[in-house]
Amino acid sequence: MNTPSEFRADCPAAEPAELSVSKVLVWDAPVRIFHWLMVLSFTGAYLTAESERWRLVHVTLGYTMAGLVAFRLLWGFVGTRHARFASFVRGPAAVAHYLQGLVSKRSEQGPGHNPAGALAIIALLGMTAVVTVAGWATYNDIGGDWLEELHEGAANVMLAIVGVHVAGVLLSSWLHRDNLIGAMVTGRKRARPEDAIRSAWRSVGVLMLAAVLGFWWMQWIGGAPTGVANGAGTTTDTRLAARRSTPCASCSPKTTPCWVTVCALVCDSSGSSSIGCATAMPPRANCARSLTQLRCWTSDCL
Repeated sequence: MNTPSEFRADCPAAEPAELSVSKVLVWDAPVRIFHWLMVLSFTGAYLTAESERWRLVHVTLGYTMAGLVAFRLLWGFVGTRHARFASFVRGPAAVAHYLQGLVSKRSEQGPGHNPAGALAIIALLGMTAVVTVAGWATYNDIGGDWLEELHEGAANVMLAIVGVHVAGVLLSSWLHRDNLIGAMVTGRKRARPEDAIRSAWRSVGVLMLAAVLGFWWMQWIGGAPTGVANGAGTTTDTRLAARRSTPCASCSPKTTPCWVTVCALVCDSSGSSSIGCATAMPPRANCARSLTQLRCWTSDCL
């Protein structure tokens, strides 16, 4: 019969590192909310890029991405430990070493972003800045057609980076047996207790989410189309979508506060339509904007 001491001697000693690893809080609420708002905004903006009907949605989501990037840059300096750039941004040598280890299945997964993931994050933040600035200039007819091409090209490059990033996340999750997508939802991943952050900063996350939702509401209220009236005074309930064009030559350049006479497709009560001059209100009406900068409008008969 084995004595207790003999039994303990026969049992293999547990690895201290394995015992010390558990699910701990790594990602704070602002980082997680930023991540999923960026996913939603980029997806929505990309899908509505070619639609005149959803132009206001496209522009709103683009502005949202710009605001999110500004917040993330600030949070990268004042946020929690693993959210700070100093904790995960590494040089090319560290990225190459991690990728080599990933191929040989020997790479180590730290508590925060790995070097390859950090590279993708920096690239996405930079490309978002390019896309939004070029998009804003295009929307306001600044810079010419080359900025529109830059906007579209940068968006496609960004989509490619997103694809590589997602593939890397799935591969890393499989190799390290750690659900990185789930961690960006719950904030918890496998790490040592000393790697955990003290607070999730939910109050900052709630404020950020409230600011985004409030901005969307203001954009919708300020840009929701109300109708169009033709020369005969017939008013119809139509949906208007902005498109890049110039006012009709036959339209007199007459404006009233925040309204402008433009060339439009006018729908009457019977559902028939004709091209002519119409009075319309652009989204986010700006009385100071000149006629040459105003969009012409097209209406969808309902």
